[in-house]
Amino acid sequence: MKCDDRTIDKASRKMLEITEKENISTAWDRFDALQPQCGFGKLGICCRICTMGPCRIDPFGEGPDRGVCGATADIIVARNLIRMIAGGAAAHSDHGRDIAHTLLMTAEGKTKGYEIKDEKKLKTLAKELGIKTDGRKKNEIAKDVAETLFAEFGQQHGELKFVQRAPEPRKKIWRELGIMPRGIDREIVEVMHRTHIGVDNDAKHLIMHGLRTSIGDGWGGSMIATELSDVMFGSPKPVRSMVNLGVLKEDEVNLVVHGHEPTLSDVIVAAAQDKELLKLAKDNGAKGINLAGICCTANEILMRHGIHIAGNFLQQELAIATGAVDLMLVDVQCIMPAIGQVASCYHTKVISTSPKAKFPNVEHIQFSEEEALPIAKKIVKMAVENFKNRNKKRIVIPEETTDMVAGFTAENVSTILGGKYRATYRPLNDAIISGRLRGAAAIVGCNNTKIQHDYGHVEMSKELLKNDVILVTTGCSAIADAKAGLLDSEKALEYCGKGLREICDTVGIPPVLHLGSCVDISRILMVLTNMVKEGGLGEDISDMPIAGAAPEWMSEKAVSIGFYVIASGAFTVLNPSLPVLGSKEVSELVYDKIKDLVGANFVFEADPVKGAQLMIEHMNKKRKELKLRPMMYTK
Repeated sequence: MKCDDRTIDKASRKMLEITEKENISTAWDRFDALQPQCGFGKLGICCRICTMGPCRIDPFGEGPDRGVCGATADIIVARNLIRMIAGGAAAHSDHGRDIAHTLLMTAEGKTKGYEIKDEKKLKTLAKELGIKTDGRKKNEIAKDVAETLFAEFGQQHGELKFVQRAPEPRKKIWRELGIMPRGIDREIVEVMHRTHIGVDNDAKHLIMHGLRTSIGDGWGGSMIATELSDVMFGSPKPVRSMVNLGVLKEDEVNLVVHGHEPTLSDVIVAAAQDKELLKLAKDNGAKGINLAGICCTANEILMRHGIHIAGNFLQQELAIATGAVDLMLVDVQCIMPAIGQVASCYHTKVISTSPKAKFPNVEHIQFSEEEALPIAKKIVKMAVENFKNRNKKRIVIPEETTDMVAGFTAENVSTILGGKYRATYRPLNDAIISGRLRGAAAIVGCNNTKIQHDYGHVEMSKELLKNDVILVTTGCSAIADAKAGLLDSEKALEYCGKGLREICDTVGIPPVLHLGSCVDISRILMVLTNMVKEGGLGEDISDMPIAGAAPEWMSEKAVSIGFYVIASGAFTVLNPSLPVLGSKEVSELVYDKIKDLVGANFVFEADPVKGAQLMIEHMNKKRKELKLRPMMYTK
């Protein structure tokens, strides 16, 4: 596969040419080496649940039609699929658990380097959770909030607290279908029990529990992570920054944070500004310390501190290949096991920090909240001291950078639209009702070596923008759009239809709103809920002219996200397909019949422009059902 076919990003193409020349293997090379990939696995019809297998079902009907135990393709596909949901829900929910733990320890005065930065949001959450605030210190309130939300993970019966935020018709659907989550961990554990050999062998029954588990992620673990991160590290506000590999500096110490949890990266920001460390950097020949991010950790510190983003998932190896990264700090999720091998070709130190995650050829410095700031300073010092070990002849930093605006939330969007003293979603709803906007869409998710890097995200976004659809985005999708200039409040207007352009120009926002990391898709759920509450667009999320998409997804987290999005009532376009095509029953259920149950379904479409057109058709159908005015501007 040629470099031009691998990515649409010029900076990444430049680095791929270098890695190819120097015979350094990247994710794309490893993908090519594995062709052809297992067709049984792609279709979801390979079962390894017990050791009588692995069992493979012949998709053409010429071989075995069931496994040793008698499991059919429908059972095998359904079990494999909901195990993916469980894996994704566990990852995001564990993120929420860790943030709750950090808040609790901070409230008890047991941490170094942390403080509660958004007391207003803390009190708002406390009120929602029924916790007394009057006459109490913020640490007392924080302790009760943390303990209350901690209990959500192990709860065995009842309903999750943040699920109560959903529109009433949506909660009614979940209760009637028996998919209202009782506890975050309980639903994940039950997936593992149901999918053990000889337990749940009804495909639809399995998928319905997968929905319940995913709701526990989106409206539970992920939402806890987002809300408590705002309390701990401060609620994001609109901020200008820059993106792409060009943010790395040849004359400064480059420390790149990569992963998903902000607990360490947030104090790294403080440590990188330490006067003694800055002096040490100059003593080592550097002009300063340059902090940049990869993946969702990048999004976290971008939204709260304006820290530049070096790239998304498939750029992690390419950042090292610039020869300018002195240290890469990693925690959990989306970190390639090959990262240490690539770093060994350069002077770059890679440091893992999570007690849950170690990697080959990578030094481990275990993070703890009790010693957060001292650990952060130790790591920054290592980066500074490694600056002198650079091979200057091998430094190649692409020039590409793009301006961007980030830091939008469900709360400040209403302030931006309605003003500081009359925060409201009314202008957004009215713009849709009047036909100035066709609707709203969320494009989220990963990069995938099967799809030209960033192409799916960017082309789908452009097609929606020119059809007057306002977008929200998170995660690697947000970084892809940012690199293409779609998060620039001026440059991006050239891609917009007339109605969308008028709104963005008047309000002063980009047409694609960056809402954070992939765990922050919970913010999108709240945006949709707030739109329902504002009125005029139906009684439930499924009534509105809105849609979602993950045009380059690759992880189990994306599967969990996709299922809680459709469970919430949002029509969703995917590429690649879910691994369900080996089962007629499961593929028909998730790609069609499930909309009769929850009001939304998945559609698989490889072409991002055609995928966007399917989303537009869905919005037009919903506009017609709501009897909204025709679009104000027609082509």
